[in-house]
Amino acid sequence: MATTLINDYEVMYSSNTFPPRIGLVNSGKFIGQIIFHQDGTTLPADSISGGQVQLHYHLEDFQNCAALLRNEKAIYLLYNGSGPGFENGLLTAEIPPGS
Repeated sequence: MATTLINDYEVMYSSNTFPPRIGLVNSGKFIGQIIFHQDGTTLPADSISGGQVQLHYHLEDFQNCAALLRNEKAIYLLYNGSGPGFENGLLTAEIPPGS
């Protein structure tokens, strides 16, 4: 299970056809982004592009993700892989309890 500390982030709401997204930063370097798609649409598989993790959520999850990043003392990016059977996302602990 690969986790990376997120110590900064950037919210981007474009005025054109790009979906809203949150850029995830570790030590001044972008490590990935959360891309928000229209509610009810089929989400693309999470992936890595240009060395950065791409997580996909629905717009209804935007406030929850933003609140975690804004309010938690420590938050981690979890990325295990792309496709069925891989769990990816945001964690409030580097190692999940019970691991």
